[in-house]
Amino acid sequence: MYNAIIRHRHFIYRLQILTLFIVLSAFMKVNAQFSIMEHDDQGMSRKFHFGVALGYNKSDYKITLDSNFIVQKNILNVQPIKGPGFNLGIVTDYHLGRYFDLRLIPALSFGEKDIKYTQKDSALPVVKKIESVYLEFPLLLKYKSKPYKNSRMYAIAGIKYSIDMQSNATARRAENLIKVKKDDYLFEYGIGIELHMPMAIVAPEIKLSYGLTNILQNDDVLIYSSVLSRLRTRTILFTIHLEG
Repeated sequence: MYNAIIRHRHFIYRLQILTLFIVLSAFMKVNAQFSIMEHDDQGMSRKFHFGVALGYNKSDYKITLDSNFIVQKNILNVQPIKGPGFNLGIVTDYHLGRYFDLRLIPALSFGEKDIKYTQKDSALPVVKKIESVYLEFPLLLKYKSKPYKNSRMYAIAGIKYSIDMQSNATARRAENLIKVKKDDYLFEYGIGIELHMPMAIVAPEIKLSYGLTNILQNDDVLIYSSVLSRLRTRTILFTIHLEG
């Protein structure tokens, strides 16, 4: 099922671009008829608003090699390769004031991260694919600039807790696997722009995530894990938020 979903990632990415184009076109048409201050006034009169988030991501690992890498002679090089994925989340936004929001965006995230091994006795590299399905719970602080016409820039940063529902940390007979732990904590930051329309706020956003914990399940028996000391997740995420 997961592979079938990943095969449609390019379609989803194109759909995001098309959606953004349509939204920007509509925004230009209604720009002269709507004031962003109407949304600000609504935000000050109620504490919460909600929305959905659709995102496309590229992720890999920051790799730290183990001392075993120097001792052994078979594996010559280890290289991370970015893999694609997508996110679908629900936005809960708490208004702290006119310029600050606190945001919780629980999301379902699909991703793929590859590690390429160059070996002495093989002409072709070995690529280990690590496919993950995450439940993510980012808690973020959002700072919004003063409006310019019916739009405003914003910056966002916070911490995310992630649960890998496809974690193979407890797998048996895993000599050729790279085991990763189920739980991860990450630091996130990014920028975006709010486009205010009469019925909704559309916000394209780009965000970076850096893992704070080592998610490698160490096991010296495993061929491809024995040369690794640490794996930390790195992700770049492009998201379109639709909020009301």
